[in-house]
Amino acid sequence: MNEMMKRHFAVSCASKRAMKLLQRFLVHLVAVAVPFGVAAKGLRAQEGPQGPMEAPAEHHVSRIGTEPEPPAPPSLPVEEIIRRFSQKEDEYLKSRPNYGFRKSVRIQEFGPDGGAIGEFLRVTEYQKLADGRVAMRAIEKPQSTLQGVYLAPEDLDALDRIPAYPLTSGQLAKYDLKFIGRELVDEVDCYIFQVKPKAVERAKAYFEGVVWVDAQYLEVVKTYGKWVTEQGDTRGIAQLPFSLFETYRENVDGKYWFPNYLRSDDTLHTKEGDIPVRLVIKWMDFKPAGAAQSVTKPAPSPSGGAPPASPPGTAPAPPTTAAPPRAAPNGPPKQ
Repeated sequence: MNEMMKRHFAVSCASKRAMKLLQRFLVHLVAVAVPFGVAAKGLRAQEGPQGPMEAPAEHHVSRIGTEPEPPAPPSLPVEEIIRRFSQKEDEYLKSRPNYGFRKSVRIQEFGPDGGAIGEFLRVTEYQKLADGRVAMRAIEKPQSTLQGVYLAPEDLDALDRIPAYPLTSGQLAKYDLKFIGRELVDEVDCYIFQVKPKAVERAKAYFEGVVWVDAQYLEVVKTYGKWVTEQGDTRGIAQLPFSLFETYRENVDGKYWFPNYLRSDDTLHTKEGDIPVRLVIKWMDFKPAGAAQSVTKPAPSPSGGAPPASPPGTAPAPPTTAAPPRAAPNGPPKQ
């Protein structure tokens, strides 16, 4: 009997120890399984449909398109601006023959290093005669050291036929003008208009380009463009490639804007190679008809050591002109 009790007591103790070990194992198992269960629950939550989410903070979206943002319109209607400056073009065209002036035409060739290697220079004087005709006389015989082309004085006559005022009121109906923005030309706030002919002809050239109009006084102060026909772009000089002209104007007597500087850069193609060339025309010493014209010595000829010219593509400082009564653009480059 005692032996059986001892055995029962030993089995009971072993069972208690086994139960304690089992409890410890279960506690450990639960501790390990809970994090994995939470993670699995989170994964299932992400895979399934979600409830409403908090909206993100507001932000600005900039849309980039193929067309630039249109410029702000002028304070005056565009049609009124065009009408007013074209009327002033009529006035300038009518008044310009009443002034005498000097005119220099300089054509330069440039070498690979950008230095001038050849030059043509002609300086003339224009005066209105008593009978109304305009007389031209050469101040100094034209001289040339050009290497790629030969020029005679009469070859420049086509330059005199380029209209100084393409957008007079009588010509407006032949053009489409589009306001494209504003820009400062030196210190002058300007409206910018793109100009295109509505149609082209075989025998008459029309202006195609851009004009800058003083935003305060509504006067054209600068133009850039070319003259086109059915056959294409026209050249200022037949033997040379000049077709795009940048023209600045000078305020004369506080009333008129006359062209005082024209420039064109291009490349002359010859058998020996390409030669960068430049055309610069200056109008100066404007004086009313009847006033004494002062004949001053022209710029030195190439043989006399002309001042070095800036290489093609640069934008030198403006030419020296009489100070106008009000601010005028002095953007034209200078030789």
